[in-house]
Parts: sequence; C-alpha cells; structure tokens
Amino acid sequence: MAVTTGYTSLLANVADWLSRGDLTSQIPVFVQNWEERFFRDPKNWGPWLETSYSTAMSAGVSAVPSGFLAWKNVYISMTPTRRLSPVGLSQLYDDYPRSGSSGIPNLIARNGANFEYGPYPSSNFTVGGTYYAKPTALRSYSTGGADAVAHYLILNAPDLLLYGALLEAAPLIKDSEQIGTWQGFYGAALDAYQKLQKATNISGGPMQVRVG
Repeated sequence: MAVTTGYTSLLANVADWLSRGDLTSQIPVFVQNWEERFFRDPKNWGPWLETSYSTAMSAGVSAVPSGFLAWKNVYISMTPTRRLSPVGLSQLYDDYPRSGSSGIPNLIARNGANFEYGPYPSSNFTVGGTYYAKPTALRSYSTGGADAVAHYLILNAPDLLLYGALLEAAPLIKDSEQIGTWQGFYGAALDAYQKLQKATNISGGPMQVRVG
C-alpha cells in the first residue's frame, strides 16, 4: 500500500483497495465527485479555507473572488468599522431600492460576479473581511512537480480522502460488507475532521456564554 503523498498516490491507494481493474479509469472521477460533494457542505469548511478580502468598490459594487463559498465576516473599512450583514439579493433590493438614497452600507448581497450593497454606497468604500474559498482541486496536482504540492487534506485527512473516494465507487460494487466497513471508517474520519476544524476555528479556547 502506497503512502499518500500526493494526488497520484491517492489514486494508487484507491486502486489497491478496490482491486477492480475494470474501475481503474474511473478512480479520478470518484475522487472528483467526492471532493465536489464534500465542499458543498458548510460543515466541512474550516480555517484552512479562509482567505482575506480587501478591495475598493467601483461604481458601488465589488467583484466576487474566485472560488468564493461564503463570508466568514465582512465589513466596510472605516473608523470604526461598519459590519456588513450578508443577505439575499431580493431582500437587499426590498430594503434599499436602487433608485433610493445612498449612504454607508450595512447589507451585502451577491449578484452574479459582483457584490452589491445597501443602501447604495455614497462613496467607493473599501470592503474588508474573510471568506471561505474552495481550494485548488486535487486533480490539479496530477502531473509533474505540481503533485508534490502539499494539499491540506492529503496531509491532515488522508483517510477521509481514501474512504470518501471508495464510497463513490459503491454503486458499482456488489460487496455490501466491504461498503459498510468503508462507511464506518469514513464516518469516523469525517467526524474527526469536523471536530478539528471546530477546535481550530476557536483557537483551542473554550466556548463562553455571554450574559446581558
């Protein structure tokens, strides 16, 4: 069994576990399907997916960055900072019609490739914050030196990758006992991963209840 040090090693490991030559060509698809499914669930977003955002508005909007999933926090850079509340576009338009008055925004909504603000900005303010971004796809590390790039999941959750990819092959496999074993290992790996992200997100500190 190969040690998972990169994408190609992951594919080799999945092939070893499957022991199905007729499915070898489909293994990259299994990995890709699992990866896309994994990042669709907000419970799987952690600090390693956080990216800083700082940009000045142009004509009252700012661009949605590549790989954007959701905001962790977002604000207008001013003194004091003005926190922005993410809302749906229809709510933003209902609360602040585009033909209405302008001011310092307190709402932000996505509209295609841009973020819009409410009320309509009275100036091209600078927007700052942190957002969750989809990482570089594992399949991008499949050739040459790029395969040596250390992907967070390969370093920190190789079991999650392995069993996740194996379960994507489940519809093509008749051995229900084997699938059940993979499901058990995958559930344990996913639980450990999510607990690690939660702990890292609060820097290891205990949760505190605020009174008043």
